[in-house]
Amino acid sequence: MSDVHLRAARPLDAGALGAIMGEANARLGFLPQLYSGAQEIGFVGDLIDAGWVRVAVSGDQTAGFVARRGGEIHALYLRPHLQGRGVARALIQEAQREADMLGLWSYAQNARAARFYRKAGFVEVARSDGAGNDAHLPDIRFEWRKEPA
Repeated sequence: MSDVHLRAARPLDAGALGAIMGEANARLGFLPQLYSGAQEIGFVGDLIDAGWVRVAVSGDQTAGFVARRGGEIHALYLRPHLQGRGVARALIQEAQREADMLGLWSYAQNARAARFYRKAGFVEVARSDGAGNDAHLPDIRFEWRKEPA
């Protein structure tokens, strides 16, 4: 998807980004619905207020977003129908250009996400039983480190 451009999130993006997060989570058959749409919008709004969110825009459509604080990726979501079109890759590549190390957690059942992260150069460094996440589902810790020049 060559027409993707990235920008900092603005407060008025919270509704669209919360909807993207909710839609993406709803498509994961294993993930219970833990939050209302209003709670998802509030959560994304807090991330935007903290200055952690970059938005991917394609044409006139908000395509997805990443929330990153330093080297930790807290969220990466895109519209499900745009998966496989380079949106997430653009968001991750920008984060990789700006950091020497990145880390994140992904649900163990989300095989598509695991393939994506591995293809982007992340390696699995740990697994958990899910006690530390809201859904209480097993997850995988992925990390990426910039290659020395």
